[in-house]
Amino acid sequence: MPRILTLFALLLVATLLRAGTTAGMAQRIRYKDGPAYIYRVYLTDKQGCGYSLDHPQRFLSRRAVERRRRQQLAVDSTDLPVSAHYVRLIENQHLSVVGQSRWHNTVLVRTADTTAVRRLGDLPCVKDSRLVWIAPDSVEQTAERPKYSQRFDEQDSVAGQLYGKPYRQLACLHGQRLHDIGCRGEGMMIAVVDGGFRNADRIPALQRIDIRGWRDFVCPPSPSIFAETDHGTKVLSTMAVSVPYYFVGTAPKASYWLLRSEDLQSEQEVEEDYWTMAAEFADSVGCDLINSSLGYNEYDHPAMSHQLWHLDGRTAFVSRSASLLARKGIVLVNSAGNTGMGPWKKLTVPADADDMLTVGAVTADEPHPIAPFSSVGPSQDGRVKPDVVAIGAPAYLVNGRGTIREDMGTSFAAPIICGLTACLWQALPQMTAQEIIRLVRQTGNNCDHPDNIYGYGMPNFWRAYQLGTYHPHQSH
Repeated sequence: MPRILTLFALLLVATLLRAGTTAGMAQRIRYKDGPAYIYRVYLTDKQGCGYSLDHPQRFLSRRAVERRRRQQLAVDSTDLPVSAHYVRLIENQHLSVVGQSRWHNTVLVRTADTTAVRRLGDLPCVKDSRLVWIAPDSVEQTAERPKYSQRFDEQDSVAGQLYGKPYRQLACLHGQRLHDIGCRGEGMMIAVVDGGFRNADRIPALQRIDIRGWRDFVCPPSPSIFAETDHGTKVLSTMAVSVPYYFVGTAPKASYWLLRSEDLQSEQEVEEDYWTMAAEFADSVGCDLINSSLGYNEYDHPAMSHQLWHLDGRTAFVSRSASLLARKGIVLVNSAGNTGMGPWKKLTVPADADDMLTVGAVTADEPHPIAPFSSVGPSQDGRVKPDVVAIGAPAYLVNGRGTIREDMGTSFAAPIICGLTACLWQALPQMTAQEIIRLVRQTGNNCDHPDNIYGYGMPNFWRAYQLGTYHPHQSH
């Protein structure tokens, strides 16, 4: 009977899941800045950018340059900034440039006049353009600050258990053994790319986290990323909170950047550009890992939506960005998506990307069966997806009200893996991003016969450490 009730609860919750968890429907208001459009403009080259590959420290931080040097990765033309000269030419056409991607050599322009974009085709520096955002008629009100608790409830403490309630989601991956040898993420920098971090700047349990900074890449930016959805707060907490006997996350000693790329007021292709901008920023400031609990397949406008054949890691704009990260020396950990029970069923982009860790969700009870909502693979070109799985049905986390709760989604399985991957890399600093990714995969409990539901299975991070220490060439 308990198993039947658990399955029923999973089925009920899964209907509410998409890229993460869904908040209650807020009151809709008329969008005041319409009509308006955003186009992605593709440029021909980077002439006039003002930078040289011989001096990467001028456009990348010292930490970013050192990360590449340590992994013997060359700085290449994708790292050069977009040409400032070309940006000025575009702005002279009475268009507002609201974003840019150096990896793809693109800019985002916002306008109320679509004919102005068509005239851009007359500029020799413009190769093509694509409509990626249309102003909605109405939007939900966001940027609200609910009250939060000053301390955890006494009933949430677990006597005799240092990790508190999240212990099982760490221990089933043997992550506590990395902590036992002093590897808790110290020296590692993680970017959390999400939709908002409600009250993460005020909740006392989160004040001990080493947050290096935050940025908002959505146009227009929120008045405060700390007043938006608490999805990012929940994700961050699974890694970073450290309150003994209540809640200890998987990488409490790491440092963090909080990056907002998800526009909660609509679901449109431009969010792939925002995600890319956030990833490029994470690269430039020297982050070692990126956790992204975001995924896309269906947009408000059908012409922008993805098709199954897009899931090859090279078609979706955001997936092309994600596939570059390991070559920049960064480990990307991304949720697989929560579409397993819907008509789509498959991964959401950028979970289809190459050279990354796509994470599915399993239940908390032995033998950890797959959560029915967890998106399945493989990628369209036949690669094993998801890569690994972790507890996400449910997972313990801290929400935007500062309380310890259980919640469901691959969104929360991913950061559990991300935090422990940071600890593993701290223990094995000589390894490259691609070697760390392979090491995590090969220690999964399904590695002998990986499939499109569990991937390589639940990793054993202690075994990964042992392999990397005593048999380093096995990860090649």
